[in-house]
Amino acid sequence: MVQRYKKQGASDPARAAEAATGESCCSLDELLEPRLFRALSDPNRLTLLSRLATSPRPRTVGELDSCCPIDLSVVSRHLAVLRDAGVVTAEKRGRQVFYSVCCQPLASLLRGVAQALEDCAANRCSRETKEEVTT
Repeated sequence: MVQRYKKQGASDPARAAEAATGESCCSLDELLEPRLFRALSDPNRLTLLSRLATSPRPRTVGELDSCCPIDLSVVSRHLAVLRDAGVVTAEKRGRQVFYSVCCQPLASLLRGVAQALEDCAANRCSRETKEEVTT
């Protein structure tokens, strides 16, 4: 699921021009998905994500409820938010649903965001240096 948030490249000529001139951080715009960052913004969801990421196998809601001081139904809703954002996968086996983290896609996405931020900062510094030289 996280794959849909991966950098798609600047196929739009206007975006490519903006990226080349440094007027916009094109790849950053494509990577900053509000639903993902909303999913990662809650402390309980981060705790669930951490528990799942360090688990040697997928876990059920019942196995995860002890990690947070919230009701089982709230744990289930938090997992649904993480699933809808593409952070975790859910696999139904009989009457139980097993959750696991989409580790590689999530790590790639976060690396992409970090790289895009660094690129934007470099473009901004480059523009500021050019402006100082011309004034």
